[in-house]
Amino acid sequence: MNYEFIIVEPQFQTYVALIRLNRPKELNALNLQLMLELKNALVSLDENENVRCIIITGNEQAFAAGADIKQMESKSAIDLLKIDQFETWDQIRKTKKPIIAAVCGFALGGGCELAMTCDMIVAGESAKFGQPEIKIGVMPGAGGTQRLTRAIGKALAMEMVLTGKFISAYEALKSGLINRVVPDDVYLDEALKLANEISQMSPVSVRLAKESVLRAFESGLQEGLYFERKNFYMCFASEDQKEGMKAFVEKRKPDFKGK
Repeated sequence: MNYEFIIVEPQFQTYVALIRLNRPKELNALNLQLMLELKNALVSLDENENVRCIIITGNEQAFAAGADIKQMESKSAIDLLKIDQFETWDQIRKTKKPIIAAVCGFALGGGCELAMTCDMIVAGESAKFGQPEIKIGVMPGAGGTQRLTRAIGKALAMEMVLTGKFISAYEALKSGLINRVVPDDVYLDEALKLANEISQMSPVSVRLAKESVLRAFESGLQEGLYFERKNFYMCFASEDQKEGMKAFVEKRKPDFKGK
């Protein structure tokens, strides 16, 4: 499939697909078309049996420096309601395969929200995270107030949202927003290393485990435990479970098929 604002490498490496946001002159500002292309790419990759993990990245200057303000400036509340631009964001959350955000440079506004919608974040040392919407008279609208607060706590999230403050990659790591910080010249390699590690696991159990972790953010403890238990039992319906345990007993590396 041909895209204008993203570049997709379905076989970036064995079992790993790469999606690169590609509006460099606009610092990868997220317009409606880019988000629609991202949605369609994720649907396609989620159905591709040769893909087990997905990386979303930008470039050295910016992961994404926010939403496309020029596209939104003249819109009314009813216009935005009809466009339903956040429907495309829901597909990111619904993607069954793990998604890693590889961030270098700015991840601001919608860019920060996009990174947080992914399952893990690997950042270069130059990365900056922030929700500066308050500075232009609005507020986060794609999960910024919710995911940020769950990740870093009320106090810091409130300060970032109400002042537009940016935090560095190391501050983001300390606060629990991201997985790791590495030098800028290896941030994508580090994301690939993590993706490769995940892609060697059973695709069935990875999918069920991802669902269970996400459920922890959307339910109470008892409901979450019930959901986890159900998915644990489901693993025993897979060929991968039989192969994994047999390989452990035989002291060899398992050969997972995703069945």
